[in-house]
Amino acid sequence: MGIEKPAVCGGEPVRDTKLFYGHQYIDEADIQAVVDVLKSDYLTCGPKIGELEKKLCEVTGARYAVVCSNGTAALHMACMAAGIGPGDEVVTTPITFAASANCALYCGARPVFADICEDTYNIDPKSVSERIGEKTKAVVAVDFTGQSVQLDELLAVCREKGLVLIEDGAHVIGTKYKGRPNGSIADMTTFSFHPVKTVTGGEGGAVLTNSEDYYQKLLLYRSHGITRNEDLMEGRPEGGWYYEQVGLGYNYRMTDMQAALIISQLDKLPLFSKRRKEIVERYNEAFSRLPQIAVQKEIPESDTTRHLYILRLVPEKLKIGRKEFFDALAAENICCNVHYIPTYYFPYYQKMRYRKGICPKAEKLYEEIISLPLYYAMTDRDVEDVIRAVAKIAGYYGRE
Repeated sequence: MGIEKPAVCGGEPVRDTKLFYGHQYIDEADIQAVVDVLKSDYLTCGPKIGELEKKLCEVTGARYAVVCSNGTAALHMACMAAGIGPGDEVVTTPITFAASANCALYCGARPVFADICEDTYNIDPKSVSERIGEKTKAVVAVDFTGQSVQLDELLAVCREKGLVLIEDGAHVIGTKYKGRPNGSIADMTTFSFHPVKTVTGGEGGAVLTNSEDYYQKLLLYRSHGITRNEDLMEGRPEGGWYYEQVGLGYNYRMTDMQAALIISQLDKLPLFSKRRKEIVERYNEAFSRLPQIAVQKEIPESDTTRHLYILRLVPEKLKIGRKEFFDALAAENICCNVHYIPTYYFPYYQKMRYRKGICPKAEKLYEEIISLPLYYAMTDRDVEDVIRAVAKIAGYYGRE
């Protein structure tokens, strides 16, 4: 059998309809959960908020959960609770969405970028240690693709230096590290419930912690710095209506509609996790046989629910670059993405005098990666279409 011609060269595409890299799964139980809230007395600041926070504690094993409007708000709140301010530095990875670094800027601090591990793509604890200075206040470690960062190593570095470990767990819900759910291990862990994540509320975020001190601060920062807790007030309550603003916070509250949807979605987390693992296993099996593709390694400590599947090209084995491979997949109706452009590549960061070359492993990774479709509702046929498209393009453009 000859090599199959890619659609971009005039061949037939592997499928007639577009398959996107991520998509939410909403069932009748999810819809009913939202409808029930719409028919209730509370659309926001109601009972579903506390119910969701309790559910997140049950899922993760964390003592406290504070839900908020989105994952970026969660990161900002965590940085404020950690006491990060002007003149401080926060170490993070460049292979992430910009919010992982922007949260330091929101507090007047400066992000410092550590390089990644070459084979897992997660932040390298050794590089983190090398980037810590006198001004460092915290580490924001991103569980890239849903694989847990090396929490033991990072906690050891942070404890030695007196730093706060904030785990950016936007990708990680459903993952376990050494048998413990992520969300219960770092000083604070943030979640995102964006539609392409494993569990969604449309938008939404959360901060998990075992610290009562952080918990009380997070509650204030979520709601304008306003409290009805008499123990936190400076004045004397004048009546049942009385409240005080005791600090500067934000309106980072979540609606009860979002909370109800996330609660319903969390009921399906075991199903979501199982299906994602099945797809990843099939991808790994197929792509490990292609010399043009490198498969992401996973640390044995991480029982991973993968949010993203990263296809890494081996440039010396291909006659085309990443852009041409990406476009060829699109012609096969396999719609992909790239996660992520290194944060300090952006013009805003370049104007702050960040320069390319500071994280060579991360920069090399960026040049070689494509995010393939991965979500719960993918059928076996969808998965095989992706594999066939990748194999077709790799075979056609492969070097001898």
